[in-house]
Amino acid sequence: MPSAKPTRSDQRAADRHRTAAASSSRPKLAPHVRMRFDAARERHVLLRPESVMVLNPTGADILSLCDGRHTVAEIVATLQGRYDGVVDDEVRRFLDRLATKRCVEMSDG
Repeated sequence: MPSAKPTRSDQRAADRHRTAAASSSRPKLAPHVRMRFDAARERHVLLRPESVMVLNPTGADILSLCDGRHTVAEIVATLQGRYDGVVDDEVRRFLDRLATKRCVEMSDG
């Protein structure tokens, strides 16, 4: 008899779907994650339990807008006003990777 329990691959597929950065999604840092400026590295970093992720300036700008109020579309528009050549899909992929690592949470519009 087949099992009614979801498999790990089912859960991973559900997690990927849940973390997809739609235009109306409102990303924010997960409660256990902090973004800080590290003076020794002269860069912004994401601090997670037992790990540090060094950010480039663009990544830090994206995450500074991830406050749960701005939508992904608003974040992209803000970045397009600051930088030349901002590609919508690249911002979404960046946010999706961080959501997969549970650094960013997406809430629906």
